[in-house]
Amino acid sequence: MPSKPSKPKEQPESSLPKGIGKPATRALALIGVFSLDQVTRFSEAQLLALHGVGPKAIGVLKAALEAQGKSLAKGG
Repeated sequence: MPSKPSKPKEQPESSLPKGIGKPATRALALIGVFSLDQVTRFSEAQLLALHGVGPKAIGVLKAALEAQGKSLAKGG
């Protein structure tokens, strides 16, 4: 009996700001980050090291976090 093709894993709906762009959203999804709360576990340097996350995305993320009284992790 042939096996059924496995369904691709459904990724949770992202609650990241749209302004960070699709490449940054994809890069964050690859490391399991789908919300601003999850972004706070990472430092700016760690996020910038991801392919697709640049200064624009960092600025948008920082502004969104600041609006919620949160920030990126300190250090590297």
